[in-house]
Amino acid sequence: MTQQSFSFSDLTPDLLLDALDSIGVRAESGLLALNSYENRVYQFQAEDRSRYVVKFYRPQRWSNEQIQEEHDFSHELVEQDIPIAAPVKIDGESLLHYQGHRFALFPSVGGRQFEVDNFDQLEGVGRFLGRIHQVSQGSAFKYRPTIGVDEYLHQPRQILENADFIPDHLKNVFFADLDTLIGELSQQWHTNWQPLRLHGDCHPGNILWRDGPMFVDLDDARNGPAIQDLWMLLNGDRNDQLAQLDTILEGYNEFADFNHNQLQLIEPLRGLRMVHYMAWLAKRWQDPAFPRAFPWFADHKYWEGQVLSFKEQIAALHEAPLQLMPQW
Repeated sequence: MTQQSFSFSDLTPDLLLDALDSIGVRAESGLLALNSYENRVYQFQAEDRSRYVVKFYRPQRWSNEQIQEEHDFSHELVEQDIPIAAPVKIDGESLLHYQGHRFALFPSVGGRQFEVDNFDQLEGVGRFLGRIHQVSQGSAFKYRPTIGVDEYLHQPRQILENADFIPDHLKNVFFADLDTLIGELSQQWHTNWQPLRLHGDCHPGNILWRDGPMFVDLDDARNGPAIQDLWMLLNGDRNDQLAQLDTILEGYNEFADFNHNQLQLIEPLRGLRMVHYMAWLAKRWQDPAFPRAFPWFADHKYWEGQVLSFKEQIAALHEAPLQLMPQW
């Protein structure tokens, strides 16, 4: 990708306001930048006192068809009374355009932080994830990708090899351990699961809590195994994770059948995410927002820590997967 693909330099306050004016929305308050790095996201209050969030999409990341699939999926879920922050349609269109930029308007949805150690909330989240996956079974994404080792391992490996972040004295051991991890992950990764349309990035920060969960930010939606939308909600030691997983699935199984064989994908998925995340930061580093937000990425100590993380993840891949007791 070229440097231009990282640039939001022409996304000035005037352009933001003009883009909103072009769809008949006038911002009464200032535009408050929200904590988003992949795209540019702002919250504001309109003349009618309604609160909105506007998202300007990073150039060259998703095609128009891929963004529209995400929007259509969101609206499909809303039609089933599933709490998803879906984009507003303006004259029947949710993907909007202004001076070469693509953007979408969302209602601003308030809420408290989802409490990962609150088992009532965990069961509620599990119940709605089951409902999401029940809808997902109807069809797969046509344009969005499916989770796999090429996008999450092989392409990132090439990006890291061509980057200048890894200290010279660490390169040999870093890539030796990375290649060992990639080999282990490739061996353990299998695709004998039904591909579902997923939220894709269902970590606690993308769930708000009001009277129940509100799922936000489907920007990473893609096809994959159901466990992808569950494993990032687990934390703590093995016993903690087993209790959390049991609670989530108690709600989930009310609406969709979970295949327990997918539990063996948790550690491979964690490894895929680890490698992909490093390459994502390296690929985006020319965007000025990234050095400001992630200064530690250019520090030697970070890369030393990654070598240790590789070894720990390789060890985790050799451990027995989480296993719930059978229900009678």
